[in-house]
Amino acid sequence: MHGRVQGVFFRDTCRREALGLGVVGYVRNEADGTVTAEFEGSAPAVEAMVEWARRGPRQAAVVRVDVAEIAPGGRREFQIL
Repeated sequence: MHGRVQGVFFRDTCRREALGLGVVGYVRNEADGTVTAEFEGSAPAVEAMVEWARRGPRQAAVVRVDVAEIAPGGRREFQIL
């Protein structure tokens, strides 16, 4: 995610959203000011997470979300890294 996405509780809010949807994966801050996340779950739940990421929490100002489909990683929980 690109924009104002660090220092706005993006990771914590993302984790709460994922838990509510039954999505596993992770979210982490990057050194360049972006946030990276991987979502794994049912197609509708993952799509809902991607849509949420386009908005982020109230304080965020998301300007771009890059989406790529990857093979499932077999994670068992959603982590903040």
